Amino acid sequence: MGRTSDAKEKILNAAHSLIELRGYSALGVAEICKAADVPKGSFYYFFESKEALALAVLDEHWHAQRGEWARALEGDAEPLARLRRLFEQTQAGLRAGQQSCGTVSGCMFGNLTLELSNQTEPIRARLQQIFDAQVEMVDTVIAEARERGEVTAGDTRDAARSVVAQLEGQVLFAKLYNNTQHLEALWENCLALLSARPTGMAAVRS
Repeated sequence: MGRTSDAKEKILNAAHSLIELRGYSALGVAEICKAADVPKGSFYYFFESKEALALAVLDEHWHAQRGEWARALEGDAEPLARLRRLFEQTQAGLRAGQQSCGTVSGCMFGNLTLELSNQTEPIRARLQQIFDAQVEMVDTVIAEARERGEVTAGDTRDAARSVVAQLEGQVLFAKLYNNTQHLEALWENCLALLSARPTGMAAVRS
């Protein structure tokens, strides 16, 4: 049982790394198995198709990222300070990745959205679910900030969608130019999107 679990984990880890590096479409099952150092038969024991593997990789990646987002957005700090923490955490993660491999990898969810959203319905649907979950997490924080009078955004759901879209777009630019400085303007732009009041802005700029 242990060896079986190990083989599945090796396939998932190899697929995760290869998808981050090269995307999904260019990968073949044989290449994934070679990178995982498992026989090709092991792949089809765990996954009925490459698409099924990609869905599993997305789920695993979101499980880890959701924990990171929760640690940033939850807690006793003021809501805008928690939202800023998410931005800083994203920037730090991309910088660490760049230092490790020499390039900004970007966001797996954004990368696959651009590559596959109009090619495979199951992956498109899963990506929608993930982004909807991100928007919901940010919406909760913005709604709290509005209740405290720190922002004047009207529809907090729309505001949360704009914040996530801005974060995703700036990460895309960081990947395109291989330069994390494109993330520097994130927080100021976020405050403008939320129509943050001066008191709330001062609290998170210091």
